Amino acid sequence: MTAVPQGKVREVVAMLKAIHAQGDRQEAEIKAAAVAEKLETMKLGRAAQMVRDGAGETLTYMNFPREHRRCIKTNNPLERLNREVRRRTRVVGAFPDGQSALMLVAARLRHVAGTKWGTRRYLDMSRLREPGLTETTMEQTTAAA
Repeated sequence: MTAVPQGKVREVVAMLKAIHAQGDRQEAEIKAAAVAEKLETMKLGRAAQMVRDGAGETLTYMNFPREHRRCIKTNNPLERLNREVRRRTRVVGAFPDGQSALMLVAARLRHVAGTKWGTRRYLDMSRLREPGLTETTMEQTTAAA
């Protein structure tokens, strides 16, 4: 959004969301090209170039089964864990040294890992062994990441 004027942000955000709303990666890449062209016509060349350069990278999650996509394209579990650590460290305020902060964070992470929250399965990895996701696709996905 740094390359978009304030008055056009909503319109550009809607166009970017439309890219990720596509059914598969090929359709999303076609939509990304169309969005880049639309941005060019809106005289937003820098934004159009950013879409062209970054579209492939942001669509990597579409190489995985549809059931995993929502989990892969978000970082909600990590953000939840960060929020829990922040909540605990704010109570202390100022730590005497980095070691004491590390001990508090490590203790909280051990607690999370030992509870039901830490044992929940976020992704069913058996879905990755399906015929639709070949070894080549997995290698391409790993290389892109």
